[in-house]
Amino acid sequence: MFFIDTVDVPGLGNRGYLAGGRETAVVVDPPRDIDRVIAMAARRGVRVSHVVETHVHNDYVTGGLELARLTGAAYLVPAGARVAYERVPVDDGDTVDIDGGLALRALATPGHTPHHTAYVLEEAGRAVAVFTGGSLLIGTVGRPDLVEPRLTERLARAQHGSVRRLAAELPDETAVLPTHGFGSFCSSGPATGDTTTIGEQRATNEAVAEDADTFVARLLSGLDDIPAYYAHMGPANAAGPAPIDLTPPARADADEIAARLAAGEWVVDLRGRVAFAEGHVAGTFNFAADGQLATHLAWLIPWGKPVTLLAESAGQLAAAQRELVRVGVDRPAAAATGPLAGWLRDGERPRSFPRATFAELAARTADRDTDRDTDTVVLDVRRASERAREHLAGSVHIPLHQLRDRLAEVPPGTVWVHCAGGARAAVAASLLDAADRSVVAVDDGFDSARNAGLPVVSGGSGDGGATA
Repeated sequence: MFFIDTVDVPGLGNRGYLAGGRETAVVVDPPRDIDRVIAMAARRGVRVSHVVETHVHNDYVTGGLELARLTGAAYLVPAGARVAYERVPVDDGDTVDIDGGLALRALATPGHTPHHTAYVLEEAGRAVAVFTGGSLLIGTVGRPDLVEPRLTERLARAQHGSVRRLAAELPDETAVLPTHGFGSFCSSGPATGDTTTIGEQRATNEAVAEDADTFVARLLSGLDDIPAYYAHMGPANAAGPAPIDLTPPARADADEIAARLAAGEWVVDLRGRVAFAEGHVAGTFNFAADGQLATHLAWLIPWGKPVTLLAESAGQLAAAQRELVRVGVDRPAAAATGPLAGWLRDGERPRSFPRATFAELAARTADRDTDRDTDTVVLDVRRASERAREHLAGSVHIPLHQLRDRLAEVPPGTVWVHCAGGARAAVAASLLDAADRSVVAVDDGFDSARNAGLPVVSGGSGDGGATA
């Protein structure tokens, strides 16, 4: 008998796995906070004998090296990966015994990276699951453009071949267990489900259905921007990540918060967007702890900039620290917990800004048409691929991840900022508010825009000035 447990990392859209038998287990693509993995193994009563990487990751810092050190496990890394630490190099076809009749067999699957390797879990010689990392995902494939621009087309073609190899060599009932594809920007598209098999992917995955030229052209045309912090993940993983420190940061009082803001440091308010809009410390940024905190904060913050975290509770702070170490934001410079009043100096008034719906935006722009409103700017902070599908006529487009460096391009006036559902608009509104701009956060689903009578245009970039 065997088991497979999922190590879910929802904030980054990734999964790792713990798989084994009665006594020993293997860990595949572990996150950096390995205490969760160790606890899972303890609950199963198994020893971790092997830790394996499908590739050198570009979207998060791995816990593999530290997990292998703490458990004494063999650390298996694809032989083609250039790393600075001792490991067991894995080549195509290599097999390791895990527990009794349970074994792990390596399959070279280049595409997401040149050295990418999948691992087939075999019980008594029969394939029962395949850990596909960033190669074959659920209904899609991993991105081929994260390594080096000159390699992108070559890797895309390799990705096509790798998916077809998996589909050709493994039985229909083999479970497909990818690392990416659950919201990760390492995926070339969204997953089309939560579980799948080789048989299902052989029948439905476009990498199997399409010829190489068609597949490559479609894949490359649909790639979105790469999160800026990805540039730091691969080198960190190749060098060998340091152990993490999740102890509470130094406590910041209201004076220190003010001093850090005055020094140009980032002070991040982890509360929900409603609470932040109603009142916050002037100059702070809002990255809600219950959203994609690690992805958005790591993407926007200047790398290495000190960050102070403001949280409602010690639990919220601890959870945020855990998320951030996964992407290499290791130690907050300071932190404060509790109510907003404790973060304000004596006599300091909180800042606030309004939230609105698309219906309220429609009413506002109707006022403009009758000359009662002349300073409304509508700012769309969605990604380019989202805007290309449809957008508000006359709106300004600056993707959220570029806004910090392009604030000067936002036209004068009151900025009504929107995204697809409100979360990214809230981050953008906090950036604009900190820059002393008059802002309204549109906290509404984009589907409501058309229902509100706003002019929604399909296709094209449609960048413009102040809304009509």
